[in-house]
Amino acid sequence: MSTNNDSLGAVVLEDTLLTFRRQRELAERALAQVTDEDFFRTIDAESNSIAILVKHMGGNLLSRWTDFLTSDGEKPTRNRDGEFIAGDSSNNAERAAIMSLWNDGWNALSNTFAQLRPEDLLATVTIRGEAMTALAAMHRAVAHISQHAGQVVMLAKHYRSADWKTLSIPRGQSGNWQAGASSTAR
Repeated sequence: MSTNNDSLGAVVLEDTLLTFRRQRELAERALAQVTDEDFFRTIDAESNSIAILVKHMGGNLLSRWTDFLTSDGEKPTRNRDGEFIAGDSSNNAERAAIMSLWNDGWNALSNTFAQLRPEDLLATVTIRGEAMTALAAMHRAVAHISQHAGQVVMLAKHYRSADWKTLSIPRGQSGNWQAGASSTAR
């Protein structure tokens, strides 16, 4: 029985990490299409810029995935409010600093997943003092990152407009993809 649970746990860990990686790739492919000006632009006074979303995601990942199993996911060193403040496109170093935080967060996630074992999925972890299983914390994190990755893509697509390079099957080309998939399945 333990072997089946371990196998299932290994698949859950592998699939969760894959989902995170796909969200990162999606966001980074969108980020590659925006100028510094668009990176820092907001669509209205209450909206977050792509820069703020990226900074927030990096800070969140770094806090949640550093010492994931042994300390609260909301680290005392995290400046969450500061994640919602970003400079402007006139400071080229600002985008690089934000992307550095992004990379630090993703590295923390990758390092943690490299150490996680199937039995860790049922460990109790805390986020802001709330106890939950590690698996529940992972689902919470995937949902959070996916939401913000979608926002990054939406804003990048909006800013690029007609110059946007699609991240999936281009509009009006689903039939071509389906025909190609059918011919390779034969």
